[in-house]
Amino acid sequence: MTGQKGSLDNLSINFATVRQGGTFGEIVDACLRHGISAISPWREHVAAAGLEEAARIVASNGLKVTGHCRGGFFPAPDVAGRRAAIEDNRRAIDEAAALKADCLVMVVGGLPKGSRDIAGARAMVADGMAEILPYARQAGVKLALEPLHPFYAADRACLNTLKQSLDLCDTLGEGVGVAIDVYHVWWDPDLEAQVARAGRNGQIFAHHICDWLVPTTDPLNDRGMMGDGVIDLPRFRRMIEAAGFFGPQEVEIFSHRWQARPVDEVLSVIVERFANVCQPGASPAAA
Repeated sequence: MTGQKGSLDNLSINFATVRQGGTFGEIVDACLRHGISAISPWREHVAAAGLEEAARIVASNGLKVTGHCRGGFFPAPDVAGRRAAIEDNRRAIDEAAALKADCLVMVVGGLPKGSRDIAGARAMVADGMAEILPYARQAGVKLALEPLHPFYAADRACLNTLKQSLDLCDTLGEGVGVAIDVYHVWWDPDLEAQVARAGRNGQIFAHHICDWLVPTTDPLNDRGMMGDGVIDLPRFRRMIEAAGFFGPQEVEIFSHRWQARPVDEVLSVIVERFANVCQPGASPAAA
């Protein structure tokens, strides 16, 4: 089931990687120029285009939407803030349904302003997920919890390991899984066991790729192009496929240096690295 070396069937572009490419339609056109027909847009791009127009572009070009970014951010210091988050997540679910996205990626949120109670924040996440899940099920939208690296625990995501995320998936039940991003989980000593666990339960909804640079100068905006860092991407993909997930590898690179380059240059490099660095049989030193 693995795509042949050089095939772009299993390559998806997250719009965060090429946000310099312009509007929703312009980024889609750039992807199509390079033979890429799978995308993962962000809500800001959809909002700027209009949901109806974004959905039309997806349908008319036969695009696969591997994820919609993003839902989550449940913790808040008061009831009004938590209620606003629920309503916003329902809107995100509506968008994901209209785009026929494989999943809505959930970046769950960190500590509420002024709080030091991370256990309390995690409880808010569990409560928020439980509240929106019936709405997502009715809409036919899968919710993909994305554990983020621990340096994001305070401000972006208080779920930081696959185990934490999968424990919550098991509590919530059908319709909830994980988006496994190499940048956030490659370091985890329990990674292989947790990926296998997710696979056994059919809980892998997305696989995001980039690389970890040494040194990393900015934890948010200095992610590496595949092959430029220390993550063994072929081994990681073998692990994912051994768990039963053969879906697209979605390139998500937050990087000031790559976003300063022309979008066609970035996409050309991605296509080359995807073929030569990211496949299960590739050498991690191929770049």
